[in-house]
Amino acid sequence: KLYNPMVGFGQPEPWPNESKLSALNIRRACDASLQRLQTDYIDLYQAHQDDSATPLEETATAFDILIRAGKVRTLGASNFSAARLAAALETSRSLGVARYECLQPHYNLLQRLDFEQDLSTLCAREQLGVIPYFALASGFLTGKYREPADFSRSPRGARMGEMLNDRGRRVLAALDSVAASQGATPAQISLAWLLARGVTAPIASATSIAQLQEILAAARLHLDADARTELELASSA
Repeated sequence: KLYNPMVGFGQPEPWPNESKLSALNIRRACDASLQRLQTDYIDLYQAHQDDSATPLEETATAFDILIRAGKVRTLGASNFSAARLAAALETSRSLGVARYECLQPHYNLLQRLDFEQDLSTLCAREQLGVIPYFALASGFLTGKYREPADFSRSPRGARMGEMLNDRGRRVLAALDSVAASQGATPAQISLAWLLARGVTAPIASATSIAQLQEILAAARLHLDADARTELELASSA
């Protein structure tokens, strides 16, 4: 489905139309979002999921019309495979229209394979920004959930059971080790690792000013090769 553009990090809302990335759906969703947001333009307008049923040419042209009209400044893609993203970029190039300038993948220390296998190389070659969601694995990589008894600490706790396995515990131990050596927190180390991997801006949620300050401090950390190796060995499948 096409999701309304993410301005900030609010929960995206599905557009209830089966035409997904059709020209009509893109235009209607954009106009509805502009009206709700009470703004003249959207900084980043993203295709939340691929739509293989709609020709890439139709989607690319529809997005380009929004760019030319001044309603959208930048385009992004989310949850695309490497093959489909490459095809979309080539379509935009051949048509001479605006292209996707960033990718929003599911990527963190526990979710590595899908992005690192093919997408990372494509993004580097095409000079696409990378803004992964679930950068802290719904809070697991903060170290907040270490035992089943911790699952009740937040509404997201129900998701933690599948991560609190042998691999998850190895990752938490490595985060604790690197965090202690850096005088940092596991959350900061998790985000610093993503930045060290060439990520443009990890997406992470904050529910307080203190949490926001903690997250921002990750940008000032430098992980050396030994620290990165320790984390990557722990998180290997």
